[in-house]
Amino acid sequence: MPRAYSITAEAIATESERVGGDVNKFDISNVVQMDQLELRPMGPQDVHLKILTVSVEHNIDHAASADTGNIAEARGGKIYPGNSAVGEVLATGDQVTKFKAGDIVVTHCNGEPDNFGFPLRIWAYDQPDSVGWYAEEAMVGDWQIIPAPLSCGLSLWEIAALPLRAPTAYHLWRRGLGIYRVKVSREKHAHLNVLGFGGGVSELFLMLAKAEGHRAVFCSGSPARREALGKLGIESIDQKAFNRFTSRDDVKAFRGEVKKVTGGEGFHIICDMLRGPVFQAGLAAAARSSVNVSAGWQLDKKIGYDSAGLSVKQITLDHTHYETIEGCAAATELYGSVFKPTIHQEIYSFENLGRACHEMYLNVQTGIPIVRVADELPDSVKSIA
Repeated sequence: MPRAYSITAEAIATESERVGGDVNKFDISNVVQMDQLELRPMGPQDVHLKILTVSVEHNIDHAASADTGNIAEARGGKIYPGNSAVGEVLATGDQVTKFKAGDIVVTHCNGEPDNFGFPLRIWAYDQPDSVGWYAEEAMVGDWQIIPAPLSCGLSLWEIAALPLRAPTAYHLWRRGLGIYRVKVSREKHAHLNVLGFGGGVSELFLMLAKAEGHRAVFCSGSPARREALGKLGIESIDQKAFNRFTSRDDVKAFRGEVKKVTGGEGFHIICDMLRGPVFQAGLAAAARSSVNVSAGWQLDKKIGYDSAGLSVKQITLDHTHYETIEGCAAATELYGSVFKPTIHQEIYSFENLGRACHEMYLNVQTGIPIVRVADELPDSVKSIA
């Protein structure tokens, strides 16, 4: 049986007891533990994968800390996480026509599409019976994988950073821009100010904005990430200069900086988490008729705001989840040409995946964390590894 990481309700309870119930003191590596996985038998439309490399995602921290809900308990006491991966096809079911042994593919995590193609649940998180890709091998349906664009100009590790984040950013951008254009036509305002807070998804979101000719500004506390985006022509604001918006005075000072940076206009499209201290900063940065888009719930599941004030300013708050399967394929086409991710300087070994998750939880990484799973890589990717 291949090795695979799991998260159990028992491990969460043990860690919670160790830290006295204080989620902020959790050591995620005590919860995300090496396990073994028995793969299901191959079906006619299944694909057997050797996992080459994976990216660590924030929803793993949620699952391991149970801060927004005990998903392991809800799934029967154990989940096998892992929402994005690059893999090599080992074998296919007899009805699979799009893939063959030796193909290199990326995964997506749309678990249960609704009538319009948007996911009701996420694979390897809240989709029942789903098994993720923090594993040496996996069995997936052929609908869950997309050919990897190996000639896009990115390294294997950079490609591994994108399967979850790129579709999320792609969805956020097309939603944010589309909603803004319902209110303000291109003829009335062609060149927009676009702001992103935080990490990997926001970086990619701003790359899309920049590629389409808009002014893009990254608000982050990481000098390394700000420097990397600066090389792509994306401006930056140091989030730490405003104490990560911990007080009303900090938010007020940030509002003053935004007015200075934008000539008093503010930002027309903003990507943030729509919760926690960043939410108030995002509202403070908003221009009239702006759109604030968000995916996930990293800091909290509930927010409060002055709805009358936002109505007068024509500000729209839009909560999103993840892309359609077709949208995931479209986002994959932009690897290298638009999406050029910043990855953490250390490529973690498979044995250190738990540490990678914990260091993401601590917010100490210089970019998107990547884990190498396979010791031996196929010849087709050795030149980009």
